Amino acid sequence: MSAIPRETVKNRLESVIGLARLLERVDNTRVAISPDQYQALVHQLQRALAQELPQDALLSVLGEYPAAAELYENQHYAQSGLSRSSLERSVQSEMLASQLIARAARKD
Repeated sequence: MSAIPRETVKNRLESVIGLARLLERVDNTRVAISPDQYQALVHQLQRALAQELPQDALLSVLGEYPAAAELYENQHYAQSGLSRSSLERSVQSEMLASQLIARAARKD
């Protein structure tokens, strides 16, 4: 990683943490926001997660906020697959997707 001014890293981390906390709250409570607001929040967090951050700080944030971790994993799926998800959860997701695809194919 290249040298990043300390203040910039602090600002980036504060943004990621704030957005991750908000996404977690929205996902886990009955806070009603519009689909457009939700999509805007997700896009903001995606942009924040795409910025250069210290690996240990990023991993700490992702460990604390599961919704942000899932978003991060989806952003990096092409490079690393479901590397942050447990194997059991990954297998269950794959099986469910296969079942849904088979069900959809039978309806045609």
